[in-house]
Amino acid sequence: MSDSLPVIRLMNKHGDLVARDGLALCFFMRHSHRDVADRVWSCLEKYRRAIPPLALGWYGADDGDMLPLDEAGWTHIRQQIVERAWGGEWLVDLSELPGGASDYHFGYDGRKLDDPIFSRDDRATSGLCFLFPTEYLMTHSPEHFRTLALEIARELPFSFGYASPALISSSGAWFSLRKQVQEVLQRYLGLDLPRLGDTSRNIGTRARGAYWLTFLGQPLLSQLGGREIVEQQLDLPGVSVQAVDEERILVTLGEWPEAIDTENHAIPLPYREMTRVLEPFLHEEEVTGLPWDPITLRLRSHRLRR
Repeated sequence: MSDSLPVIRLMNKHGDLVARDGLALCFFMRHSHRDVADRVWSCLEKYRRAIPPLALGWYGADDGDMLPLDEAGWTHIRQQIVERAWGGEWLVDLSELPGGASDYHFGYDGRKLDDPIFSRDDRATSGLCFLFPTEYLMTHSPEHFRTLALEIARELPFSFGYASPALISSSGAWFSLRKQVQEVLQRYLGLDLPRLGDTSRNIGTRARGAYWLTFLGQPLLSQLGGREIVEQQLDLPGVSVQAVDEERILVTLGEWPEAIDTENHAIPLPYREMTRVLEPFLHEEEVTGLPWDPITLRLRSHRLRR
């Protein structure tokens, strides 16, 4: 239910908003940028049409500055995603604000996987992530959000994707409040901390964890035994399994997303069972320098203690 989603505002000592509650929609593809560039641009256009006008107002320039995302800026971003053929990595960072915790954000980390840097590394992917404020879900409904997530998913040759309640912040800004972030994530086990660069460099064709919307593509779905096996293992009230196409599925864990407040509630059975199903193929993501486990390990450790 909607009351399971917390309102979180983390401020720095100057009173600036650094991190807040929101929703993350992320996908990881074991495909080179050149093979998915047009699809990534199409998904960005779907995102732009779904969010308020001018909700994306700034972009990260190559020198690290944040520049206004005006008409010239959009021309540059399209050139960066669709037209630039050279290079080994394509990085796009679009946000509502030039710093702090933007309500809306788009990130893309594309790679040339046959480049010598990545060709012998089966962990690297091209990944993209869309962020929304929690208010978007409240205004438009979970079904609207799931429909949008499916429209985006159908464009992408993902191995794994997910949508989840999340703690959202501009890139790396939350690190200055890592103690507060730690406390929030240890209480809310279903709250994600999107880290697109680190995850997309290392997830390969594995799963990141059990989420409200969990997208399973190839080869991951086949490794799990296929759609029928996943359906049998997750035959639980409130859980639905539907086809994205013949080789990909979406597993939905309940009508509403769950932040999983461990001070007041037990971990819902669907999340524990989804973690169990994915366990042989979970990506154990390291969070360098931070004293907590990501959602994969937090959910799994609580499940095993029950």
